[in-house]
Amino acid sequence: MHKPHHAALQRKTQHRLSPLGLAIIGLISSAASHAQSDAAADSLPSINVTAQGPRQPRASIAGLGDGPAWQQPVQAQSFGETTLRNAQATRLADLTKLDASTTDSYNTVGYWDYLTIRGFTLDNAYNYRREGLPISAETRLPLDNKAAVELLKGTSGMQAGVSAPGGLVNLVVKRPEGRVRTALISVDDAGDMLASVDIGDRGGPNNEWGLRVNVAAEHLNTHIDNTRGHRQLFAFAADRQLASGHVIEVEYEHSYMSQTSVPGLSLLGAQLPSAHDYSPNLNLNNQPWTLPVQMQGDTGTMRLRNDLGQGWRSTITYGEQRLKSNDRAAFPLGCTTDPSYSDYLSDRYCADGRFDLYDFRSEDELRLTRSLLAQVQGKLDVAGMTHELTMSALRSVRLTDVSTQAYNQVGTGTLSDPYAAFAPASTPLYVVADRHERTTEWMAQDAITFSPQWQAWLGLRYTQLRRLSAPTDGSQATPIDQDLTTPWAALAWTFSPQTRAYISWGEGAEVEAAPYGGSYSNAGQVLPALKSRQFELGVKSQSTLQTSLGHLNQQWGANWFHIHRPVAGDVGGAYLTDGGATHQGLEGYWQGRLGAWSAAGSAMVIDAQRDGSATDGVNGKTPVNVPRRSVKLSGAYNWAASLPVTLQADVVHEGARWVDAGNTVLLPAWTRVDVGVRATQTMGPQTVTWRAGVTNLFDKRAWRESPTSFGHIYLFPMTQRTVTLSAQIDF
Repeated sequence: MHKPHHAALQRKTQHRLSPLGLAIIGLISSAASHAQSDAAADSLPSINVTAQGPRQPRASIAGLGDGPAWQQPVQAQSFGETTLRNAQATRLADLTKLDASTTDSYNTVGYWDYLTIRGFTLDNAYNYRREGLPISAETRLPLDNKAAVELLKGTSGMQAGVSAPGGLVNLVVKRPEGRVRTALISVDDAGDMLASVDIGDRGGPNNEWGLRVNVAAEHLNTHIDNTRGHRQLFAFAADRQLASGHVIEVEYEHSYMSQTSVPGLSLLGAQLPSAHDYSPNLNLNNQPWTLPVQMQGDTGTMRLRNDLGQGWRSTITYGEQRLKSNDRAAFPLGCTTDPSYSDYLSDRYCADGRFDLYDFRSEDELRLTRSLLAQVQGKLDVAGMTHELTMSALRSVRLTDVSTQAYNQVGTGTLSDPYAAFAPASTPLYVVADRHERTTEWMAQDAITFSPQWQAWLGLRYTQLRRLSAPTDGSQATPIDQDLTTPWAALAWTFSPQTRAYISWGEGAEVEAAPYGGSYSNAGQVLPALKSRQFELGVKSQSTLQTSLGHLNQQWGANWFHIHRPVAGDVGGAYLTDGGATHQGLEGYWQGRLGAWSAAGSAMVIDAQRDGSATDGVNGKTPVNVPRRSVKLSGAYNWAASLPVTLQADVVHEGARWVDAGNTVLLPAWTRVDVGVRATQTMGPQTVTWRAGVTNLFDKRAWRESPTSFGHIYLFPMTQRTVTLSAQIDF
């Protein structure tokens, strides 16, 4: 595997397992020894693992059990490996083509991914899970060893004590499920080349052992200038049936990626430039001293599952994630109109195309997350009602260790000569903050079945948060102690076979601190916890209809949501709570199969507004980069022949969105069409699946999104037409 050559990055690679990790190893080892001694008297049954379905309107991260999607009072989606591969989805940012409620929020080449759900940008430090445990998404998360990616929509205070509203993303790791022998080779017309292997099997007298190994190597490239790079992945997952009803699972992944990032363009003064006026190959991060962004991740979990009998079961899971990165770029931001800075445009370029160019370097960043989760689930029958109880305790430690950064202006660039060379300025002068957090979360949930028609859920999560924020210049650290309570409740009524209406209400909580490195008068000060609230009303159904063309198997749902969230920002030179944002809207989805036809679609219409802000001209306005509507459609037709061939088409439409907080510049709506064809060929004991896909079939030129980052408005163009060919060999 490739290793970074940065010396400090190498030093931090060597680390010992935490005391918490050693403790859980001891606990699991003790349980394993006990279970194995019991196993002498019992036969060891095989482990039955159900593979993730291609697309499901439910997610395990919701914590509502294994019931069918139409019974669960939440909106969620789970995209299996096959769906992701057929849709040419290779990174989390590609989920925006599969779900209407999910849109971009500063997604570019060579950097980690940001997602927006229901108009709220997810917090990469808090809104992501892997195997149900907290992780940081401030890295490029590989999908090669993932069985599915789950999206939970809405305020997630029930599933996570601290998280931004909008939802959660959970990565489900591939685990042993019998014999698997798969190799994949992929190439596109920009020169990107991927090779991966997925091997798994079970063994032992009673198939009590299981192993799954994934290896991937990719030469990265795009049509954009100076974006060559590479990435690697090695991952394994193993399990051992200790005794009847007792299983231990272990998995680990190591990933590395190095690629030059691509910053966005911006407004030209008060004008929105046309996407047709710029080469789709343009990369303003293209100086002689430009260095790639490097991201390395080591993540693993250990889990002990126990069947306690009489419908009760427990799990104990320990997880650890260690991320290291070097974040570097020639970064355009703002425009100095005169040397005195008396007329400085901080959020856009000058009208004539000039921009300030900075040498940004943040070397040797370390992010560490450790979590220990203990959970008990079971059923009780009391007074004619069934109670499905879930209780859990989660202990998490998060550490962010960074150094003072370089953020130095090197000159004024211009779009008329975007690759003019400037001298580097790499001296680190920009003070930022290290963070150390410890959280303890206690959760209890009761799913109460009153009758076949009525069911209710009551849940409460209590979070103890201890946080320390320390500036990198060695000055006084800022501590925080907060206790947070986030309740959730839902009621569902089955008014027709496999058709259910529901109503739910819940809270979420966030923590904010005034950033260092800027001009805030309260830099480092911790703000009171920000409480968001959501109300949701919906209906969901699953059915099979007899038609003249055969059986139509379908699932559908529709819902209305209302979320209010406090917003923190600049208020008179201080970083304070500044009113809030209210997002309400309608969502709907449908998916079905009829004979050789299959289709899936989702849509969202949203009304988002700011309120209570002290900033002039903001109240009543729509937050930036929130499309008014979005529609995502996918359809496929399968020809059953000696060489089965499937044609697939995906249509992605996102409505107009405001570019600036004052709602003076509107980014137009856009529609993109992707197509693909795949054929499955049997060659003796081997099966080869050939895929050819075209992203942006009609080579549409448009601005895809307009996020505001570091107070600056950015415009990201739609990816130009790209052709991808791949062969998947199952042997």
